[in-house]
Amino acid sequence: MKIRTAQHEDSSQILQLNEESVQFLSPLNSGRLALLRTQCAYHRVLEDEGQIASFLLAFREGAAYDSPNYRWFVTRYPRFLYIDRVVVSSSMRGRGVGRLLYEDLFAFGRASGIDLVTCEFDLEPPNPSSKRFHARHGFAEVGTQTYGPEQKLVSLQAVNLDVWNGA
Repeated sequence: MKIRTAQHEDSSQILQLNEESVQFLSPLNSGRLALLRTQCAYHRVLEDEGQIASFLLAFREGAAYDSPNYRWFVTRYPRFLYIDRVVVSSSMRGRGVGRLLYEDLFAFGRASGIDLVTCEFDLEPPNPSSKRFHARHGFAEVGTQTYGPEQKLVSLQAVNLDVWNGA
């Protein structure tokens, strides 16, 4: 397994992975993915035997990103790295793939002089595995928000990299 920067050629596999977990994410098509790629600070994949097993997409403050959850953090924190989505293929879940990407993201954040990493996960409908995963990585709730036509309730989370020593 290796982590590398996502390439345009990875798009079809990234879109397939997103679709596998779309109930916990926003939908993604090739045009939207191309747009997000131009705005993000971090877009890496974990490749296993030539296949994309996972990907993570994150944004810095100041991006033109239109996500209501990202915008919530923009109004409250001057510097941060926002995890928009992390997706692990169903065949690779429980094998530490997400942890590897988070370790890489945290190293990227530290190297970029960012001490706060943020994200959200669904409370309604509930996503208990994401809640457990983020708690293991030091994330704590800093707020909640309801948004969208389906009125999703999310837990807005943050971890300070200056005090986080690893899972």
